[in-house]
Amino acid sequence: MDASMESLLETYLFETNSLLDGLDELLINAEKIGDFSEDDVNEIFRSMHTIKGSSAMLEFNCLMEVAHHIEDLFFYIRENGIDSLDQTHKSELFNLMFKSTDKLRSEIEKVENNEPLETNIDSFVGEINGLLKKISGEAADSSEKQSSNTSGAVSADDTKAAASLPETADNIPYFIHVYFEDGCGMENLRAFMIVNALQERSLDFTYYPDDVDSNPDSAEKIITDGFYIGLHSEEDLERAATVVEGSQNIRSYEMVENHESAEPEQNDETESKAEKAPADTAAPAAPAPAKAKADSSAPAKKKDAAPHGAVKQDLISVNLSKLDALMALVGEIVITESMVTSSPDLQGLNLDNFNKSARQLRKLTDDLQDISMSLRMVSVSGVFQKMNRIVRDMKKNLNRDVRLKIIGENTEVDKTIVDGIGDPLMHIVRNAIDHGIEENVEDRIAAGKDPQGEVILSATHTGSEVIISVSDDGRGMDTDAILAKAARNGILTKPESDYSQKEILMLLMTPGFSTNTEVTEYSGRGVGLDVVKKNVEAIGGVVSITSELGKGSCTTLKIPLTLAIADGMEISVGKSIFTVPISNIRQSFKATEEDIVLDPAGHEMIRCMDAFYPIVRAHELYSIPDACTKIDDGILMWVEASDRSYCLFVDKLIGEHQVVVKPLPPYLQQFHIKDSGISGCTILGDGNISIILDIAHVYEAARGIF
Repeated sequence: MDASMESLLETYLFETNSLLDGLDELLINAEKIGDFSEDDVNEIFRSMHTIKGSSAMLEFNCLMEVAHHIEDLFFYIRENGIDSLDQTHKSELFNLMFKSTDKLRSEIEKVENNEPLETNIDSFVGEINGLLKKISGEAADSSEKQSSNTSGAVSADDTKAAASLPETADNIPYFIHVYFEDGCGMENLRAFMIVNALQERSLDFTYYPDDVDSNPDSAEKIITDGFYIGLHSEEDLERAATVVEGSQNIRSYEMVENHESAEPEQNDETESKAEKAPADTAAPAAPAPAKAKADSSAPAKKKDAAPHGAVKQDLISVNLSKLDALMALVGEIVITESMVTSSPDLQGLNLDNFNKSARQLRKLTDDLQDISMSLRMVSVSGVFQKMNRIVRDMKKNLNRDVRLKIIGENTEVDKTIVDGIGDPLMHIVRNAIDHGIEENVEDRIAAGKDPQGEVILSATHTGSEVIISVSDDGRGMDTDAILAKAARNGILTKPESDYSQKEILMLLMTPGFSTNTEVTEYSGRGVGLDVVKKNVEAIGGVVSITSELGKGSCTTLKIPLTLAIADGMEISVGKSIFTVPISNIRQSFKATEEDIVLDPAGHEMIRCMDAFYPIVRAHELYSIPDACTKIDDGILMWVEASDRSYCLFVDKLIGEHQVVVKPLPPYLQQFHIKDSGISGCTILGDGNISIILDIAHVYEAARGIF
């Protein structure tokens, strides 16, 4: 695939996925109301028309066919009004549209994964056409006016076929005759793009050849005879000419007046309303060739196509790989600037002008860094809105009355982070409905709750983190049952009495832990949460669970705004430099040997804030020589990550810095570096490398827990 086609495919995937996301949101909101508005019908019609056209251009026939038949369905609804459908038909329409968006999305995923598209979609298309026949047939039986209008529903294809008879050109007073540039290729699809542009402007027009969207052979007709656009008024003629003039690959075009057209008499009272109805309600139709009908003696307005000028755009889509490259380049600039200003050759020199320029350079690099980071920031609304569909489907499958409340959907985080939280959020929301919300409404009423359950999905900014929480007002979790199940599974690492409620709930995220309804009905929420924890930690976040029996539960994700740049504390252990994320540090303090106590297993512990925490010695974990070995000589850092809280013993603190995070080379993965508590590295101002510690895995590595 050449570069131009690859770029076209990327644009197609982005636009189609955006349209499908918008359709999902539209359908969810419309179903809550129980009806489609006129704007909803028009929006669905336009979206399907766009998907049909772009899919035809790339020869994705499966997608084109599905979108084309849905377009026909909504063409009928648009022309006859949504009120022509009874409530049963509307319910069937909602279900069909959700199935259709799922079908389109599944085929789009095949395109993204370079898999072959489905070739046999007759049954699915038959389902769409079946609903169209049902609503149009019943409407025709109940309305005399519609039954006289070409026997009920008239689809877009039927109208075009009827209008493509040669004699219909007599009723079309104006034509635009378009010729494309020689050798431009795909003339039929280029003509179809013009048709799309005209339809988006709600123009009443016809065109020939009328099968440019489905017949590749029509390209030869266009090359030989040109492409005709028929219009019914001078105003529409001028508006259409503007569209044609702004289109690409146009060699020339003519605006031709057809003097042989039969203009209807405005005061002809003998013309019945039944005869006018098809013309008023028909879709944009396609005329017969108008070249022979045009009066050659009439003055023709002929124009050469103007160069395709630049169009003002407020938004552009950018490939994520380009933003990654930009962030990497900005990171290199930040590192290089730090290396220049921190050069040992400049130590002890009084360079006022240099220092002034260095401060200005630092300001500019900070601004550049902020702007480049903001380019990657997107709101979480896209991920949040997808949860509406999850809730809708589960309501029907589980027959539970539950609503989803969304708070803070405009909160912005890095695009990579947004992509990483989709699956964990989906699993948590499913758990909240499946295992959290009570099955019987009577149980909720007896507990003094609203009969309708509620799941709240919220996002808030807190400094360098985003807090995302999923809470429900369901039955809550039985910690005693969870602890008993964990004991039977043999996953407890200390006596049951030593476990706090927080630690018991975190057992749900232990790999392999699953609950059983035979133990208690409240303990069915642990399945798969170990995967949620793993995915969230992969993007630098932490997961915590809180619950109150009988009142509900809350799962909280703390995730960084970005993975590219982080605030870190540089520490030294011997001659090695490490970086600890500031978000993981709770306190740093000095201690003495007398403050150390040993647990029954012989592990060192120290008292902090009325609780005892284990001590991890960094020099022992990484076998670093020449490091401080006495507690009195070093410093303790009280750190916390996920459900782990402990004290890290290091030599000294160097200072807080904003660091550019560099991922580890892929070939190091075979050595399981991350299991040793190393998440990445950064380059210091003097050119040395500092290892970035993963606080959660440091504790596991020190205790031999993998």
